[in-house]
Amino acid sequence: MTPRSVRVAAADLGAASGRVIVGEVGADTLELRECHRFPNRPVRTAGTLHWDILALYQGVLDGLREAGPVDGIGVDSWAVDYGLLDAHGALLGNPVHYRDERTAGAKDNLERLGARELYATTGLQFLPFNTIHQLAAEPRLALARRLLLIPDLLAYWLTGEQGAEVTNASTTQLLDVRTRTWATELIARTGAGAALFPPLREPGEVIGSTQDGTPVIAVGSHDTASAVVGVPAQGERFAYISCGTWSLVGVELAAPVLTEAGRAANFTNELGVDGTVRYLRNVMGLWLLQECVREWGADTGELLRAAAARPRGAVIDPDDPVFLPPGDMPARIVAACERAGQPVPTDRPGIVRCVVDSLADAHRRAVEDARALSGKVVDVVHIVGGGARNSLLCQLTADACGLPVVAGPVEATAIGNVLVQARALGALDGDLTRLRDLIRATQPVTRYQPSA
Repeated sequence: MTPRSVRVAAADLGAASGRVIVGEVGADTLELRECHRFPNRPVRTAGTLHWDILALYQGVLDGLREAGPVDGIGVDSWAVDYGLLDAHGALLGNPVHYRDERTAGAKDNLERLGARELYATTGLQFLPFNTIHQLAAEPRLALARRLLLIPDLLAYWLTGEQGAEVTNASTTQLLDVRTRTWATELIARTGAGAALFPPLREPGEVIGSTQDGTPVIAVGSHDTASAVVGVPAQGERFAYISCGTWSLVGVELAAPVLTEAGRAANFTNELGVDGTVRYLRNVMGLWLLQECVREWGADTGELLRAAAARPRGAVIDPDDPVFLPPGDMPARIVAACERAGQPVPTDRPGIVRCVVDSLADAHRRAVEDARALSGKVVDVVHIVGGGARNSLLCQLTADACGLPVVAGPVEATAIGNVLVQARALGALDGDLTRLRDLIRATQPVTRYQPSA
């Protein structure tokens, strides 16, 4: 007999903040409550940009304390970054931030390993900060005995158990995407050593227990994997955009697409929950807007309302590497418009309109490429995450794609996290279709039709 409902905690770490959300989940129930939010402030020391991982862990502990008794805990975060442990299981310093400049030689590393061979094994697009390229610039490797990705590191501190959840492991560019196992031959070529990489686990497995006996459950620990579980799709003919600091734009497939055309288009095959593949492209996302707002100290809502009153103007490539580092984003956007011969925005609303139009166009290109490369039929685009609140972006994306956009839920990542936990605990049964039925029945969404 399955329980009527469970109460679980989702620890969700983002690039700007972390939070702990409690979910009440049952056969006809899905309710979320944020009980604690804490900042994620990277720290630069001796010229290197780090995550303050101990502050993040303390934030998780504080959130779990405020959450009170729960039936399970799941942790998700961004991808690719990691902590290194020594032979005693102690952390060898703060994890390095993926925006640090140490991977400037990533293209040389890619050429050394062989781009085609690497893609045929891992199915990942080239991104300079992928874990495989970070390891090539890692000075602590000789001292390390174990590598744990960020959610796995926090789960280790909660339970004492080391492992690697597959959806996040698939972003390292060190996993065989066809077999869902570590690519041991490739790892040997990097010089890292296979023993560095812990045993793999699938979403839904119980990792271990906290000191008070609460089970910690593996979820789709890459936040996008959980967000895709949280897409309220009906049927299979959909594309998704998990839109936050990054926009992850793609389709859900049963098997990877490892074609040369996919590699040339810089499409990635990341693993998803229930044996699925997230076939997607990383787009720079709302990072450009967030950095502009930070530079100006302005109100995002007011800027977007003013931008909506402007006509379409300059369009730039948001994925230009010039936009990857933090700092003075408005000046870099203006300079990019000048280099491209585009109309140069002269005020803040003009810059914001340029960012949103450019992001909508990048969404369109990624959706069109995903359809063409995978053969997947797409009738609707789902936008989940923080970008679902941005009505201007949602409407412009619908216009650019020529498809309806369904925006929401904003908390798709937390929803995916708690649903996988609830199913593991027996409060739900069924596949992703059943989980998404529950989302549609309980969560509000907004529909945008493409303009003529």
